Amino acid sequence: MHSIILITGGQRSGKSAYAERLALQLSEKPLYLATAHVSDDEMATRVARHRQRRGPQWSTIEEEHHLSRHDMTGRVVLVDCLTTWIANRMLAAEEHDMGDDALLQQLLDELDQLMRQQSTFIFVTNEVGMGGISANAMQRRFADLQGWVNQHVAQRADKVVLMVSGLPVKVKG
Repeated sequence: MHSIILITGGQRSGKSAYAERLALQLSEKPLYLATAHVSDDEMATRVARHRQRRGPQWSTIEEEHHLSRHDMTGRVVLVDCLTTWIANRMLAAEEHDMGDDALLQQLLDELDQLMRQQSTFIFVTNEVGMGGISANAMQRRFADLQGWVNQHVAQRADKVVLMVSGLPVKVKG
């Protein structure tokens, strides 16, 4: 039952909807692991749109930081999304003066611990570095962390799909 699938692409490329359809093909009762921190009205609207699109067959766990603390053994788990999770962890690390190397190691360790569970994981993430190098230092740090995390998951994944304008493009598997 253990499998790792990574769905990546740009903003509004159809990643989440594709991942939800895939999860429902794999399980009648998938688990949605939501990483979003609702900090404003726009984000609340996004979360509401996702909830409405899902439906009653989904179970949901809202977890902004410690993904692996939940036992999801034997489940099909949609983690949506790594991008917001990394942002959450990056903001928390800044409060504790944690450097990028330590933060990256913490992120990778957390993901490795999560992926050791005997579950099917579908990770949604963004390709934030495809638009060029930002002039903003924080955005560059975030893009670097996101890229390294994406590479880490992609290397372990059985399947990787790049979403382009709503169309899935098979990258691996």
